[in-house]
Amino acid sequence: MADFRGDQAAGLRRLFGRPQLRVVTFVAGGVGVGKSVVVANVAAALARQGRDVLVVDENTGDNVAAYFGAPAHYDLQQVIDRKKSLAEVIVAVAPAVRVLPAAGVVNQLANLSVAEQRILLDSLGEIGRPADVVLVDASLDHPLGFSPLGLAAQEAVIVVAPNGASITEAYALIKKVSLAYSRKDFRILVNKARTAGEAQAVYDNIADVTHTRRLARLDFAGYVPLDEHLRQASRLCQAVLGLFPESPAAGAYQRLASDLLAWPIADTHGGGLEYFVQQLLHLSQRIDPTAIYA
Repeated sequence: MADFRGDQAAGLRRLFGRPQLRVVTFVAGGVGVGKSVVVANVAAALARQGRDVLVVDENTGDNVAAYFGAPAHYDLQQVIDRKKSLAEVIVAVAPAVRVLPAAGVVNQLANLSVAEQRILLDSLGEIGRPADVVLVDASLDHPLGFSPLGLAAQEAVIVVAPNGASITEAYALIKKVSLAYSRKDFRILVNKARTAGEAQAVYDNIADVTHTRRLARLDFAGYVPLDEHLRQASRLCQAVLGLFPESPAAGAYQRLASDLLAWPIADTHGGGLEYFVQQLLHLSQRIDPTAIYA
């Protein structure tokens, strides 16, 4: 594969311009844990704290744009196919929050030609306003078992619900990615927890087994409580922080956003999206689809 580091550096600096850009991927081991709802509300909370947020969404259907009542009509793949501009594909869903639908292109990353990779990199310079934080809402259905965006991001947050099936699925995901791709750091966010004690118990359960088997290093990212206000906000296609700022869920998202901004950025990541996209393209070429299912 050709080396596009020079192109990436120029295009990405034009796009983002923030030397300490944060890239955080949210993943889940199975359906029903509320991952996309979490991403939407974390994005809104970050925006309320003065950050410009770009959500890269690998999902179709019930995705982040749809959560805000702004369905996405196009995909990043259409930019690569030269059918749409990046400006036409990106959806502004809330103040300081934009969504880049990428379900189509994520499944094709490993098959992009040299010319298509150039188009992808060049198109990144088309967004005018820079972003401070990139949140990746990773698909559960990636053909290689785990998204390359999740591997390339600085942080991977596993969203888990407080039930046996979800805990088992989260542990299986950690084991799979740790053994196949040597990703050894994850954060655990417990969603829909009835109490703080229940959330802590879920984390302790996963962390104990993971530590015993020396699979990965886990950190507790906190929890989002089971809260009727969140369901009401979702029905109205708005972030809970906007409609019910005093609700337990709103407080949880505020804390999570503040914590996220304080997570250290490792020097090895080069400070931002430049490293992220370099890693993304290189990793997508080298992922072995058989290894992750071994």
